[in-house]
Amino acid sequence: MEPRQQGLLETEPLREVDEDMVSEVDLNNSVTDEEREEMNNELVKLEEEISTLKQVLASKEKRHFELKQKLGITPLSELRQNFNRSWTDMQTSTVYKKTSETLTTAGQKTTAAFTNLGSAITRKFGDMRNSPSFRSFEEKVENTVTTIKSKVGPGAGGGGGNFEEVLSSAANASSQDTPTNTMSESTEHPC
Repeated sequence: MEPRQQGLLETEPLREVDEDMVSEVDLNNSVTDEEREEMNNELVKLEEEISTLKQVLASKEKRHFELKQKLGITPLSELRQNFNRSWTDMQTSTVYKKTSETLTTAGQKTTAAFTNLGSAITRKFGDMRNSPSFRSFEEKVENTVTTIKSKVGPGAGGGGGNFEEVLSSAANASSQDTPTNTMSESTEHPC
């Protein structure tokens, strides 16, 4: 057998004999019989106090329940009250206030953006309607409608005629005078 190395930590694993020695050590040897009796008495007193406190708590809980019943406080009303209290606490929190302010500001900015967009579209349609191309197109449509009414409608001096013939003649007349695109001239107000 090799000699054992001395030190705080031994490098060899525990053997069966060492384990038996550890299990035989009595940890209660440091307590005298008198101290043991005092501890047992204290333990009994503590158990009695715990039992008494449990009885008192049960009695108080029963009285608590009875008072709630007499006052008409139901579990549902308690839940509602707790929810309302929590809701109020949340609304008064700084996080909620900041979030609410941010959402309100965002809503106002979005409303303003849509208002500006609507105004820009309306202005652009107004500009387009006043453009020379649109006026020329509008005049041609009016002339075509007037021509159709005069050729098809009753009481026209030029005589009746077939609706299809009148429509094709009006189309031929309007195709001879097609409007030029002058929209590029009115680009003073870009969107």
